Amino acid sequence: MNTAPHIPHSKPCLGEEEAAAAAVVIRSGQIAQAKRVAALENSFARFCGRPAGAVAVNSGTAALHLTLAAMGTGKGDEVIISDFVCTALLNAVRHAGARPVPADIDPKTLNMDPKDVTRRITEKTKAIIAVHLFGMPADMNALMSIGMQRKVPVIEDCAQSVGATIDGRPLGGIGHASVFSFYATKVITCGEGGLALFSSGKAADRARDLRDYDNHADDTTRWNYKMTDIQAAIAQTQFNRLGEFINRRKEIAERYTAAFAGLDVELPFQAPGRIWFRYVIGLRKDHSVESWIKKMADYGIACAKPVFAPIHRMLGISGYGNSESAWNRLVSIPVYPAMTDREVDRVIDAVRKTSREAA
Repeated sequence: MNTAPHIPHSKPCLGEEEAAAAAVVIRSGQIAQAKRVAALENSFARFCGRPAGAVAVNSGTAALHLTLAAMGTGKGDEVIISDFVCTALLNAVRHAGARPVPADIDPKTLNMDPKDVTRRITEKTKAIIAVHLFGMPADMNALMSIGMQRKVPVIEDCAQSVGATIDGRPLGGIGHASVFSFYATKVITCGEGGLALFSSGKAADRARDLRDYDNHADDTTRWNYKMTDIQAAIAQTQFNRLGEFINRRKEIAERYTAAFAGLDVELPFQAPGRIWFRYVIGLRKDHSVESWIKKMADYGIACAKPVFAPIHRMLGISGYGNSESAWNRLVSIPVYPAMTDREVDRVIDAVRKTSREAA
């Protein structure tokens, strides 16, 4: 029986700096949305080159919903999303009153396939949400070209990719709008939180109006989506450490790639500008993902399927072969800044053993 300490699949990297930042806000007595939120918004707007500004909210899902609402998405509209993502996109589109239309993925990058997006666009399509999955940039050149041709805005979902780039341009500053998540396991965190960026000042102003339900003269439906200054102070401290986080993730990923080169597993695609939010490997066809994850757990290491289930399975539809194949063979192993070198060694050793044993 394994007696080594458990290594979780994900873990936030928090310390005294974050605690001190939160304490300053608490002692100030101004803990709701105020100057700390504004400072975080300015940091992200500058970082991504969005002069229209940012709108901080209380979750990534709220950021998605608010962005769709601010851009006029509503009942009768369709929104194209990747099939291989978490349910936040499904929920946000439905919150907006629209119908989610999943697109199949590129088997190499695991992001939405622009060719499949083209096949699924209709006159009802109101937006395309391009997720930069696991820190891998989506094919924004192709998706933006599709959006321009069909006059459909492209929203970048950067929940797993803050700090990644395409040709030197930061993700979040390319599409018509973009969203970020600061959930506990994301690249930077404040427990819960999110943020939206817009290329249009009109859409940004609309989002600011809709995130606060109180003190309005009209009866437009609005939401209580505000971020607190406590969250913003923690998120700003994490944002200041972004380079440190990205570099540590890269160090771990490079060690994995070197160590697993001789194993009978598929290594993740590497592309310029990506960050390593997840390190996802593909198993042989004769390996059971569930059995493999259980064997890793026996070594005290938590691994997981990278998404709970593809969207098409939840909707009860077919025609998503690449997404289905990915779900049946991919496994995500721990990669986060809080990992020690000794823990990385343990993961490498366990992956080697499990890859030989699993069947």
